[in-house]
Amino acid sequence: VQLQASGGGLVQPGGSLTLTCTASGSIFGINDMGYYRQAPGKQRELVARVSFAGISQYGASVRDRVTISRDNAKIMVTLQMKNLILADTAVYFCYADHLGDDFWGRGTLVTVSS
Repeated sequence: VQLQASGGGLVQPGGSLTLTCTASGSIFGINDMGYYRQAPGKQRELVARVSFAGISQYGASVRDRVTISRDNAKIMVTLQMKNLILADTAVYFCYADHLGDDFWGRGTLVTVSS
């Protein structure tokens, strides 16, 4: 499974951002897809993930500011973030669960700064 992410970059506080991630390769058997993030000096944490059936989970720190959607035909997830704050600065990693194995994208830097 290969994960190709797009989006990211520099955003002002209060702004919005959209990240997308598309899977390719052995796509049969992919269940959950989503995003995790890791800020400097901190552990990787869940941002949002969504199952093949469309059931979503959100991290506690972003729950009211993030929406994740999924297109199963395109094997793609879209993460929409709004009201970004400085603490959202991190490397965002696309994630996929393929038959119980975890796969990760290369990471996309999101910087929230004025």
